Order: sequence, then structure tokens, then C-alpha cells
Amino acid sequence: MSFLNRLFNDPLYQQKEPRRPEEIEDSEVIISPDTRRRNRIPPGQTRTRKWPVLDAHGTPEIDLERWKFTVDGLVEKPFEWSLEEFMQMPPVKVYADFHCVTRWSRLDNVWSGVSTGELARTVGVKPEAKFALAFGYDSGWTTNIPLQYFLAEDSLLAWSHDGQPIAPEHGGPVRLIVPQLYAWKSAKWIKGVRFLESDQPGFWEEGGYHMRGLPWNGDDGERFRWQG
Repeated sequence: MSFLNRLFNDPLYQQKEPRRPEEIEDSEVIISPDTRRRNRIPPGQTRTRKWPVLDAHGTPEIDLERWKFTVDGLVEKPFEWSLEEFMQMPPVKVYADFHCVTRWSRLDNVWSGVSTGELARTVGVKPEAKFALAFGYDSGWTTNIPLQYFLAEDSLLAWSHDGQPIAPEHGGPVRLIVPQLYAWKSAKWIKGVRFLESDQPGFWEEGGYHMRGLPWNGDDGERFRWQG
């Protein structure tokens, strides 16, 4: 089979142009605000139709029977869910674009899962919390997120992408999705969240990536800490 045949037979390859938000027929889908921009490609980015796989340590082996998701830190009620319990929480759908700091953007994604707002209501986030620190199952991986982005209406803990369960190489069974920031903030293989008063750098942030990671700021986005 030729390269082009393999490419066009890839079910994750986008053969059509991205839909506009007003073309989304399901009225219950949350529309990420950045999809309403006239130009949806941030500075320094290029659109891809594929669904690339990138990570720091490779895909971890996760026993779904023993999967746990824990929330602690500045909360009234620290909580732990099994995968079955987590899947029973009220679901949402989000239409969003996805921007990787390595300069590719995949437009027109529909994610299903639990909104971060629902998570916050369940545990009772304390007023002094200003940041979230996400933990992954992959070798102690972490990333930090300002609370205003973590709790944005379009942020969620997703178990489905474009109508299909999220594959392990893309962060399944559950991954964080924070559409308004670069995709390294959307932690794959998420295992927990800690709410903090002060910012704390995660894995890539310790290595020099930006503490916030806003794709639309400046001439080339907030990719590295030296950018301020």
C-alpha cells in the first residue's frame, strides 16, 4: 500500500476542511472560544490533518481495573475515583482546536468527558487556590495550569475524541484537555490534580517551557520561560 493510500485510509486523518462553530448541530456542545477566531492558527503554527503522537516517556501500561484519579490540595473534600465511578459523572462535549508547542495545530476536535468545573464543584475548591498541578501515569510527569484556564468552560477530563475512546498513545483512558493553552498542558494519562495557592513548575516547565503557555500571546506564543 502506498504512502498516500495509508494516509487517506487513516481514520484519524482529516480529509475535509474544519467546520465553523456555527456548523456544529448539537446545541449541547460547548464551543471553545478560540474556534470563533477568524484565523484559527496561532502565530508560528501550521495546520496538520493528521493526529501526531508526542510524549516525554512513551505510553505507560495502565491497568484499567486499578486506575485511580485523585484530587487533593486546597479542596474541602479530597476525592478519589475508580474508572467506573469517573465514567458515571455527568458528561459534556467540547468543540475545540488543539495546538502543540512543536508548531502543529489540529483543528475541529470534539471531546467528551467530565468538565473541570464539575470536578471543582465535587471537591469544593478553596478560594485561595490559584493554580492546578496535573499528574500523569507516565513516570511521575506533571504540568502546571493557572486556575482560570483549568476551570474554563471548554476544559475537561476527556475519555472520548471525535466519538471514539481515546487510544492509549493519545492519552487514554482519560486525559486532560485545556484548549486555550498549548497542548503540553493537556496532560495525557492523567492520574490526579492538586490545587495550589502558588505556581509550581511541572516536567516541561522545569526544562524551560513557559509557565502559562498561551498560544496567542505575542509574535510566537508563550513557548519558553525566557519569553516572560
